[in-house]
Amino acid sequence: MIDLSQAALADSRQIASTLLSERLDLEKIFGRNAPLQVDLGCGDGSFLYALAQEMPAKNFLGVERLAGRVSSSTCKAAKIDNVRILRAELAYTIRFLLPPESVETFYLLFPDPWPKRRHRRRRVVSRDFLNAIRHALVPNGVLHVATDQRDYFEQIRERAMATRDFAVVDLTDSPTQTVDLPRTTFETRYRAEGAPIHRLELRKISPVT
Repeated sequence: MIDLSQAALADSRQIASTLLSERLDLEKIFGRNAPLQVDLGCGDGSFLYALAQEMPAKNFLGVERLAGRVSSSTCKAAKIDNVRILRAELAYTIRFLLPPESVETFYLLFPDPWPKRRHRRRRVVSRDFLNAIRHALVPNGVLHVATDQRDYFEQIRERAMATRDFAVVDLTDSPTQTVDLPRTTFETRYRAEGAPIHRLELRKISPVT
């Protein structure tokens, strides 16, 4: 992977993170100033590409650490102007690379569940993770979460409610709540297997003073 300077970022669909230690200059990267949505763990880029096509007036950043998935995502991003791909760790990106109050929507769809009890400490959604999400979101910004793992879903909901920084809405197969989003590769697979999909919407709220 080639390392790019900040000055060159706007000319590439893929942002190499190896040399990045400062906040991203989003206007330079995208060549415009527009609302930003971020797909955390964008996989092969199918969801991100479909979403970006539906909303050309917005900017979309896909974050992924695995080289093969980054390559697939970058190929799709090359077909559309409002998508960029960043190869980096999710937590590092949120905490150190995204400017404060720069993101209107995060998507965390089917994160690695680490189902074995001894591995659960590796799950990405921690209190620190949610705190970093809050700092990166604009007022009333949203984090969309989806998982097929019921215990992970409950853990995320409990942690979000405990912070008191988010209004938490359970969208799990609710007839009164709809999620008008493209399906990810994982969701298509899990639904074909008959697995339930658990969803949360976490909306940033201002603290009561």
